[in-house]
Amino acid sequence: MIRPIYLDYNGTTPLDPEVIAAMRPFLEVEFGNPSSSHWYGIKPKHALEAARRQVAGMLGCLPEEIVFTSGGSESNNHAIKGMARTLKYKGRHIVTSAFEHPAVLEVCRYLENEGFETTRVAVDDQGMIDPERIRKALRPDTILVTVMHANNEVGAVQPIAAIAELVRARGIAMHTDAAQSLGKIPVDVQTLGVDLLSVAGHKLYAPKGVGALYVRKGMVPEKFCHGAGQEKGGRAGTENVAGIVGLGKACEIAARDLADSMTRMQDLRDRLHRGITARVPDVRLNGHPEHRLPNTLNLSFKGLAANRLLEEIGLEVAASAGAACHADKVAVSHVLAAMAVPVEWAKGTLRFSLGRMTTAVEIDRAVDVVSAAAAKLRNDWLIPETSGEY
Repeated sequence: MIRPIYLDYNGTTPLDPEVIAAMRPFLEVEFGNPSSSHWYGIKPKHALEAARRQVAGMLGCLPEEIVFTSGGSESNNHAIKGMARTLKYKGRHIVTSAFEHPAVLEVCRYLENEGFETTRVAVDDQGMIDPERIRKALRPDTILVTVMHANNEVGAVQPIAAIAELVRARGIAMHTDAAQSLGKIPVDVQTLGVDLLSVAGHKLYAPKGVGALYVRKGMVPEKFCHGAGQEKGGRAGTENVAGIVGLGKACEIAARDLADSMTRMQDLRDRLHRGITARVPDVRLNGHPEHRLPNTLNLSFKGLAANRLLEEIGLEVAASAGAACHADKVAVSHVLAAMAVPVEWAKGTLRFSLGRMTTAVEIDRAVDVVSAAAAKLRNDWLIPETSGEY
């Protein structure tokens, strides 16, 4: 069976062959515990520190400011819960945006059970956050601001440097979830001005189950996992050496190829956009036309149902939906709802996200498949009016 064209790289990425090659010795031969003082622990320990340098090099920070985790969700949990609990003596107010990933929104919601309060700042209709809205949300008891660097659904890249500047001037900690941006656009913690930054390996051609958290020197989030004190006491548990080696190599590759990759991804993304809009009427772009990830294309097909479109193209193109239709209701993603995308558009939303392995031939074939599916569904099956519930 021929596999469908993969256009869901924001969901997860395949492992880069160079990453697999770097990991292989630690899967096959170098099995030692990096905390062991004997011979078998030497190479794993050295590999761990080499990977720390690679990740730090990508982010523009010190190696000792990197804590390895099990992924982006853990990094977000560690950063937000950890800083909230460390700083609760100063206040219990957290500011975030209305369309963060659940790994941020659910953490803030959980902390509300501990007496914290969250302000969720609105975004505009292009998915952008105005730093002035953040400023107005700050209070004397605000201790943490967490805003994603780039949105996973529409690709909107936020003005993190501007937000961080006004936040840190007030002595408030600043965290950003960079799971989607790392490897697609420049991510430098000094330029961004953040105190904490989350990394997810499987968005970066590294394995699932590995990530990292940048913690600026002087910041001390409460310990997330207690035990033997690995990661200089920051996160207990025997390190996933093979995964960490893969993450380090992935960061090295991403830094090396970033400029060429950005140009190539944007060219292919725009080729897909032009191809579909030239052949399909009533298609809307969601997200900022310029300030978005170079690989991300979020389109709404007016009057169609996203799940039906995915069913129609599924054997040939793998993408993701921004809405699901059930009986007489439409469940629209919280991102599209936050952007106030009209329901007649939102219910027919697909996200196409390109990657390192995507080719121009695949893009042209995807244009054919998606265009044919939209034409067929518009002729055969239009969505009846629904309650349009968000």
